[in-house]
Amino acid sequence: MAFLQEPERQPFLRVPAAAAGLIVILIVAHVARVLAPAGISGAIIANFAFYPARYSQAFLVAHGNYHQTFWDLAIPFVSYIFLHANLTHLAINCVWLLPFGAVTARRFGALVFFPLFLLCGVAGAIAHLFTHWGTMNYVIGASAAIAGLMGAAFRVLSLTDGNDSSRRSSRSGRAEALEPLAPIFSTRILVWSAIWITLNVVAGVTGLGTGPNAGPVAWQAHIGGYLAGVLLAGPCDLLRRRLRA
Repeated sequence: MAFLQEPERQPFLRVPAAAAGLIVILIVAHVARVLAPAGISGAIIANFAFYPARYSQAFLVAHGNYHQTFWDLAIPFVSYIFLHANLTHLAINCVWLLPFGAVTARRFGALVFFPLFLLCGVAGAIAHLFTHWGTMNYVIGASAAIAGLMGAAFRVLSLTDGNDSSRRSSRSGRAEALEPLAPIFSTRILVWSAIWITLNVVAGVTGLGTGPNAGPVAWQAHIGGYLAGVLLAGPCDLLRRRLRA
């Protein structure tokens, strides 16, 4: 009998292994840091958070700290992604990653998904670097990288409307792998991008929604990661097709 059949599970509600695995990695990294002795936990932040001052020669010379290797400079562009201030910071990022990580991981596959995540995180660090040059205003957390996944997901999902939603549902997500990405300058992408950038600027400048004890919002990093995701979605989709071919 039809009414006893299990309803079809929509692709948006299924979390691919790559996205779930990334959440596990973020959780394990945070737990390992907070359970470490205070001195070690502090040293992890000092060495692996992203400090713009680390890249200012004038700052380094002034503080007698100019013996940095290439890896000392390169690793923080990625390592800061896996550090979080507290459990709330981690939980918000994991919940945010669930839908957009699922969409992008399912579209691009694990071999493209993970590099996309890291590259968006690097883009967020670059944006933070240029807007906080020479300062000790460090940034940690995966939010810039996840913002990039969100930007890429907007290009994957934005072609869906009321006219074709039933068609996509009936094909159990196969249309998502076959339909072209939304153009960068399409109305939906431009509107969503404007809303996202505005919200981040307002939250960053006013501290809206962060609470009295929260640190400043790394809104420049969020925007940098988001724009990287929007731009990299096309090359990632091309790479995905070549890998599958």
